[in-house]
Parts: sequence; C-alpha cells; structure tokens
Amino acid sequence: MAEPKVQLGSLRAAGRARTDVDEGLRAYMLKVYNYMGLGLALSGAVAFYLSTSEALLQAIFGSGLSIVVMLAPLAFILVLSFGINRLSAQTAQVLYWAFAATMGLSLSTVFLAYTPTSIVRVFFISAATFGAMSLYGYTTTRSLMSWGSFLFMGLIGVFIAFIVNIFLASAALDFAISVIGVLVFVGLTAYDTQRIRNEYSAADGAEIATKKAVFGALSLYLDFINLMMMLLRLFGERR
Repeated sequence: MAEPKVQLGSLRAAGRARTDVDEGLRAYMLKVYNYMGLGLALSGAVAFYLSTSEALLQAIFGSGLSIVVMLAPLAFILVLSFGINRLSAQTAQVLYWAFAATMGLSLSTVFLAYTPTSIVRVFFISAATFGAMSLYGYTTTRSLMSWGSFLFMGLIGVFIAFIVNIFLASAALDFAISVIGVLVFVGLTAYDTQRIRNEYSAADGAEIATKKAVFGALSLYLDFINLMMMLLRLFGERR
C-alpha cells in the first residue's frame, strides 16, 4: 500500500518543480521584454530629441561624427555578441543602454525623412506584428530551430541586395528588398523568441540569467527595429 503514496508524492514533487520552472521562465521572459522595451524607449527619446535640434544635427551629421554615430551601434553589437560570456552582468547592461542610446542617434534621421503620422502608424503596425510573432514563438510546441539557416541566408541576401541597390537605385528592387526584409524579420522574431525561451535554465544564477536576458533583449530589439524600418520603406510617407 506504500507504493501509491510514493508515486503520489513523486507526482506532487514533479508538479511543484514544473510550477517553479514555469514561474521562473515567465519572470525571465518578462525581464527580456522589459530590457527590450526600455531600450526602444531610450532610442526613441534620443532620436526624437536630436531630430528637433538643428544645431546638434548639424554638429553630428555635418561632420565626421556621422560615421562614428552610424558605426557605433555595430561595435556595441559585436562586443555584446562575442564577449557576453566574459562580461559581467553590470557591464553587459551598461553596454546595452549605450547601444540603445547610440541607435537613437542613428535613428534620428527617420524623423527627418518621414512624417510623424506615418511613423506612429508604422510603429503600431510593427508592434502588433512583432507581438503576434513573438507570442507564436513563445507558445508553439513546434521547433523553429530549422528556420535559422534559411533566415540567416535571407538576411545576408537582403543586405547584399541593399548594397547593390545603392548603386542601381532601382525602385522595383527597393520594393522587393523591403517585402523580403519584412518576411525575414517576422520569421526572426518567432525564431529568436523560441531560442531565448529554450536557453532559459532554472539552475542559472542571477549573473548568468541577467546576461542571457540582456542578450535576448538585444536580439529582439534588432528584430523589431529592422522590421519597423522595412515597413517604413513600404508604408511610410516621406516629407
């Protein structure tokens, strides 16, 4: 008669462990989304403020500083991507906020190129699309890991086509790049969300969990920004 009690106790212990993992995962994902959202807010605030100051715009984009502003976000991405394991959690956070601020400097030109109404409209379209695909990536039981190689090839193709079109200035190619770009970053949103979810471990300490959350937020931040930029190219109204 003792065996059923042992089995029942094991089931209860497994249930408690499962609940702890689910709660830990939810807290972890919330942390990722909070970092991402605050990063986007910081970038938006910096971009908007800079776009309203002609003196600052002239000082940055009218000089050699424009090259630094354009390349600085890439430098932060490379440092975080290749050095995240060697960085402390505090350093990773500082680098992430610095990245978001410098991205804001780069994105200030968006406010000069497009009307405020179209920026707001595309922002909400991007947010709804991103939210739906991120939710799919988080909840689906289907593995999306096989998407990785195809999405990476699509990303490289979009980048190469974009560089080529700088010289060709083809409206048709520009449209195609934007459409394919939207599809690629929609797919990356779901893929990265599932990857971030799968990387969670209840055994991680606070230091490792924070670094994982920062790097996850960086991935989703880039997915959102690039998705929005592609949609702006399609639906944005230029000044």
